[in-house]
Amino acid sequence: MPIYILELNDNPALFPDINDALDNPDGLLAMGGDLSPERIINAYHNGIFPWFSDGDPILWWSPSKRATIKPGCCYISTSMKKLLKRKKFSVTVNHAFSQVITNCAAPRAYQAETWITDAMVAAYIKLHQQGFAHSIEIWQEQKLVGGLYGLCVGALFCGESMFSSVSNCSKIAFIALNQHLQRFQGKLIDCQMQTAHLRSMGVEEVSRGQFMTELVKCRAQKMGKGCWNIQEILIS
Repeated sequence: MPIYILELNDNPALFPDINDALDNPDGLLAMGGDLSPERIINAYHNGIFPWFSDGDPILWWSPSKRATIKPGCCYISTSMKKLLKRKKFSVTVNHAFSQVITNCAAPRAYQAETWITDAMVAAYIKLHQQGFAHSIEIWQEQKLVGGLYGLCVGALFCGESMFSSVSNCSKIAFIALNQHLQRFQGKLIDCQMQTAHLRSMGVEEVSRGQFMTELVKCRAQKMGKGCWNIQEILIS
């Protein structure tokens, strides 16, 4: 059965109403357009994000349920607390964005393909250079072993992807992000799609409508001054 969705034109501000997103596949809203900073920022401001495979047209999504968590609400297991107390890792903000997104784009052992195409990498590096996209890095003996990246919309952080080359380091990056945003008056973290990995750390699903209500509030607010300065941070 054919799927009919809107093809975007050259206007980077034009997106269809998110309530017009398909039920199957859940959240598919539009196709085409480009990955210019203006279009991507407009998408996130309206609860939309790009997600597509290499060789496919650009696809834009707003799923019926959204995985979110508030800063300060991340669950840390007893075993993780013990690992963190050993202080085997250091954590930084915006030290190595390009390295983080490149690692996130690499194929995984359980997944041969990646949705983070070369075009996506280039687009988000440009957004980082313009001050919109940010990264958390995990280091062990000066080697990058984990991290995550995403885009900030006011007091909302829209997480895109995580990676870990040493066990548990993506979880450490997520915990670090959660605590860091709590210190700088962040209001919400958008994880897009729920996974068992995220659920184990306290991420919950909300409806599209609930997410949009929170997004509108967050758009009018800002993170605390210095939140995205290049810095080292501590996990408590």
